[in-house]
Amino acid sequence: MTTFTADTADHELLRQMHAGRADAFTALYRRHQGPLYRYALMRCGSPDTAADVVQEAFMGLLTKRFAFDPLRGQLQHFLFGVARNLVLKQEEARHRHAALPEPGEDGELELDIACDGPEPLARLLGNEAAEEVRRALGLLPAHYRDVVILYELHELSYQEIATVCQVDIGTVRSRLSRGRAALAKRLRAHAPACLTN
Repeated sequence: MTTFTADTADHELLRQMHAGRADAFTALYRRHQGPLYRYALMRCGSPDTAADVVQEAFMGLLTKRFAFDPLRGQLQHFLFGVARNLVLKQEEARHRHAALPEPGEDGELELDIACDGPEPLARLLGNEAAEEVRRALGLLPAHYRDVVILYELHELSYQEIATVCQVDIGTVRSRLSRGRAALAKRLRAHAPACLTN
């Protein structure tokens, strides 16, 4: 029986998992659960919902409900895309019940301010202003929130984000710029101390 190491490729772990190896599933879960949970938590703001999203993503992977093709990209990016779609589905269900209007792409966040090289969001989340940043991030429209989280926290490239979000690279750049600007504006308005640390 083979032992899996940190160097074992995801596609090999998947193959072994589908062949019935529980330890392959455990290795995949340990490798990807943390980043996936952090993404889902930042994306939806609820620890319970984030945990549900992670569980559903991994169960879908296990049962082949979500079919990963290693020729189309990395497993981590695929899982981010699955988590994003699961969160969007939950948000859609909530909005149907709440009947609240969605902010539009051209709404109040139509900002053309370029934010070149702001402090990475990951560093901000590590200091005392973390809760205020999370709250401000949660107020961004979903399409801005996705790219900001994937770029700043998970350090995905524009191309990788485009694949996860199923948009073109120009849209990623635009949403990232506008999302950063809107986030900075919200932080300045509600927690000036966040920006001075």
